[in-house]
Amino acid sequence: LVEQYQPGPNVRDIRNAFYHSLLKPAFQHWTEKCRPHCVSMGNAFSFLKAAAAALDRDMSLDEMKEELADTMDRYIKERIEYAGVAITSYASSKIMDGDVILTFGRSEVVQEILLDCANKKTIHVICSDSRPLLEGKQMLEPLTKAGIPCSYVLLNALSHVMRNATKVLLGASAIMSNGSIMSRVGTACVALMAHSHHVPVLVCCESYKISHRIQLESITSNELGNPDGASGKELKDWITTPNLRLLNLLYDLTPSQYVSGIITEMGIVPPTSVAVLLRELNKQDQAVVVD
Repeated sequence: LVEQYQPGPNVRDIRNAFYHSLLKPAFQHWTEKCRPHCVSMGNAFSFLKAAAAALDRDMSLDEMKEELADTMDRYIKERIEYAGVAITSYASSKIMDGDVILTFGRSEVVQEILLDCANKKTIHVICSDSRPLLEGKQMLEPLTKAGIPCSYVLLNALSHVMRNATKVLLGASAIMSNGSIMSRVGTACVALMAHSHHVPVLVCCESYKISHRIQLESITSNELGNPDGASGKELKDWITTPNLRLLNLLYDLTPSQYVSGIITEMGIVPPTSVAVLLRELNKQDQAVVVD
């Protein structure tokens, strides 16, 4: 989109036109037509907006396009690709020989951490999962191919297998500024059960998913899935059934007191230090934009 953009003939400030004519309409289209707005999308857009505003107004159009494209490439490499490598390194140092790691659903960064440990340490992985998405099955294949012994259980068997776990590794869709975790629905149950069994819970998440907002419950700013996904054979005619509505929430909120540590590319911190991470990230983003 940036490479193909051409401002109108009467545009005086191309930087302003980049935002109002290109970035803002594109972001609105993606959040309205493609998928609901999420924290990582909002953070990326805010970074891109600041980068466009910081462009030198004396630059030519081609120079601005090149500078903006280069800034986006750096954001992807540093905040997404390199972040995954750093998180893997930090998390692997906390996994010991003989550990039984319990996971929930599927997280790409958690999967990379476990694969990194495959040839270095002897571990056993318990993949817990829940309907209707059953995303944990997607993580079983690469883990078993790497030679990692795995067990697969549904959420209703969690209390039975938690007594065998030594650590819980979870992914996250967002981290709120008060340290609470927004992740796939069912994550809060896993963290609560681990807390009751005195099993440490480590949340692995890139810093671009950290939000300035505070959220206290799972209904506000959640995402609704297709109700048919929660119906099953027994409720296949739910649309025509009177006095029946199906609610398929995709995420839930895990309170910070059930999280032992948060692993980002900046290190391992307690949930109470998320505000410190935000302050450091703001400094980094300002430095990148100015450079």
